[in-house]
Amino acid sequence: MGTKFIISVIGMFLVTYIPRFMPVYSLTKIELPQAVKSFLEYVPVAVLSALLFPVIFIKDEKLFLDLSNVYLLSAIPTFIAAYFTRKLFTPVVVGIVSYVILSYIIK
Repeated sequence: MGTKFIISVIGMFLVTYIPRFMPVYSLTKIELPQAVKSFLEYVPVAVLSALLFPVIFIKDEKLFLDLSNVYLLSAIPTFIAAYFTRKLFTPVVVGIVSYVILSYIIK
């Protein structure tokens, strides 16, 4: 490996790591108000929703609520499994299995 490659990898590491590390490092030294802590609890749900909802509900820039929407149909058992198990692994498996089965049946 060349020196330029190694320097590039180190540079990419620093550019990626520093913006993620600095907030965590600085927030460990500060006691946040309860209102801020409550607000931050909703961030993972909001980010996950922002990532998933367009995939599930939108096709060709239009709302796609149809029985041929494999993503929507496989999301239903996945959300049910997530609600009842409150685990990570079970909904992932249910989602993958339901998507594969429904893709095979519908398409």
